[in-house]
Amino acid sequence: MPLLTDNSNLIFDLVTLAAMKVMRLLSSLKHDESERGIFHLGRALVKNGHTSIIVSSADEENDLVKRLKRDGNHYHQLHMNKKSWLSLLRVNALRHLIEKYDPDVIHLHSRTPAWILHLALRRARLKRMPKLVSTMYGFYPINKYSQALLDVDVMITVSDSVTNYLKKGLRREDAGPKVIKRIYRGVDTRRYPYRHNPSVYWLRHTFAEYPELEHKKWLVFPTVIGNEYGQEWLIDILGNLQEQFPNIHVIIMDDDYRDGDVVHEDFRQRTNTLGLAERITYVGSKRNDMREWLSAANIVMALANEPESIGINALQAIHLGTPVIGWDQAAFSEILQPLYPQGLVKEYNAKALCKAVRNQLESVTRPEMTTKFTMREMIEATLEVYQSLYDTSLAEEQAAQDAAAVKRINKSLKRVAKSIPESTYVKIDPIDSHTKIKLSKEKPKPKPETPSQPELESEPTTLDSDALRSDALRSDALRSDALRSDASSAKAADDTVSNNNPP
Repeated sequence: MPLLTDNSNLIFDLVTLAAMKVMRLLSSLKHDESERGIFHLGRALVKNGHTSIIVSSADEENDLVKRLKRDGNHYHQLHMNKKSWLSLLRVNALRHLIEKYDPDVIHLHSRTPAWILHLALRRARLKRMPKLVSTMYGFYPINKYSQALLDVDVMITVSDSVTNYLKKGLRREDAGPKVIKRIYRGVDTRRYPYRHNPSVYWLRHTFAEYPELEHKKWLVFPTVIGNEYGQEWLIDILGNLQEQFPNIHVIIMDDDYRDGDVVHEDFRQRTNTLGLAERITYVGSKRNDMREWLSAANIVMALANEPESIGINALQAIHLGTPVIGWDQAAFSEILQPLYPQGLVKEYNAKALCKAVRNQLESVTRPEMTTKFTMREMIEATLEVYQSLYDTSLAEEQAAQDAAAVKRINKSLKRVAKSIPESTYVKIDPIDSHTKIKLSKEKPKPKPETPSQPELESEPTTLDSDALRSDALRSDALRSDALRSDASSAKAADDTVSNNNPP
């Protein structure tokens, strides 16, 4: 399939048979755009002649909303906040939007919009019901709240680990979607090119803001501090390797202080007690220069304690050519195994982790360039799901029309048959079941011989048709001669009478 590109974004030119209308429902647009691909997917739909409708709670002044509208997407603001009963007040508003656009496919990106959609479709006046698609971005609990997200035609999972988790959680066959399709999240390779180098301006600005980072080996922890993210393993790495690598330094993408966060405060106290605070820098979580930090890092750490469903930061680092070290589990395993197996830590302990970091710092081996896990693959696979559902919907509609046509024809034939009078017929009584008919031909019984004269004992004369014809002609000739003679006699008698009686 041809790939069209402009100066900033990817555009996918997929040849489709007919234009379709796709509506996507989201709680908000604050999530990582690289995981959901809202912008790229909307642009691909519009460029291929389809109609893209996006419903979310984001304000019209949001930068992403402006980009979506600029590229031809229809955007509507509808507050569908997560786990909020007030979101149920948006059922009528969503029903009006669905009746207005009559979408062929509706894509659900979270559970609250899924519930609102199912309620809105109950009384919607539509020509045909839309096909439903949902995406499961994480290890959601399989409960009543998630049921609306499962009650769809196709469910997209973001990794094999999520797919396996979903299948194990579905105890009944009718509890889940009709089809489960795994589509990995992809990286925009134009924004994250291989061996990208930060600009000199960015490096000077960074060293001016964080002078302790200059001439250091960066271990970037690309997430915030939390129980499930594994920041405590950084203490083991620094404590065991700081003597061998005195210039080792950890960079955490989180704020240096969060009021009331027990986990954050506990980590800060432990690092201060062990004298490791000077080797850690907090650069904040709300940054738009993640690409530069990932490309400038010596190692990107993927240390989540809980199974990761996407691992988008590790995937971006791989595409940039930066080494990644992470646990051999869930999404990290699915990413690193085919792209950078040297970074997998198979044993879940500090010794194995420190050994992997030491080996990488001693002999740098970078990931090779890859065409896997790209945004293009993700968009193409998603559009194929849309197209297959659209084709199925058209086929079902055509089948319904054909069935209705056959029903009308049968009804017309019955009406015509009733209008025709019944024809007269001879009733034939059925043969009695006890009556037996013998179909074999029997030879006639021979007649008893009678005595006769010897002269009569002759062979029977064979009747010849020619002889009979000649006999008939002879009889007719004799009859004609007789009539003529009678006529002559009568004439002679008349002449005699006339002569005896003169006038």
